[in-house]
Amino acid sequence: MSSFSTIESKIKTPDQLAVTIAKWRKAAEIIVFTNGCFDLLHYGHLHYLSQARDLGDRLVIGLNSGASVRRLKGPNRPINDEITRTHLIAALEVVDAVVIFEEDTPLELIKVAMPDILVKGGDWQPEQIVGSDVVLANGGKVLSLPYVEGYSTTNIEQKILQGAG
Repeated sequence: MSSFSTIESKIKTPDQLAVTIAKWRKAAEIIVFTNGCFDLLHYGHLHYLSQARDLGDRLVIGLNSGASVRRLKGPNRPINDEITRTHLIAALEVVDAVVIFEEDTPLELIKVAMPDILVKGGDWQPEQIVGSDVVLANGGKVLSLPYVEGYSTTNIEQKILQGAG
């Protein structure tokens, strides 16, 4: 399998994800789930996703669709299109599956994935994380991972708009 087809094989529909997760569960692998826009991929994302992957055997990413990002972040976002964002995330070695979701939250996708561990970045308290009730009721864990200070897509966007380097 070529490198590009390996990347594309990580991009799943919710139905394909359910089948893949069933295989991983059969192998007793621990599944970690997180979600986000991942618009401009930066060091903070890489650090966070690596930390998330270290918590289990498989890392599943719920990726906001373009329309979902616009509703959450405004009309000028996302900066990168859905195909670019999906393939960049799938290209990361620490990521095992990427699924686009159209809704404002990944709740329905979390119900499909039913991860052992649900994580978000440090600005979320575990009880505020969408899907935490579902995961906890299923015997899973919900964690808030620390952010790396100074790295955010919004900061990068502001630097670009101001013409600063």
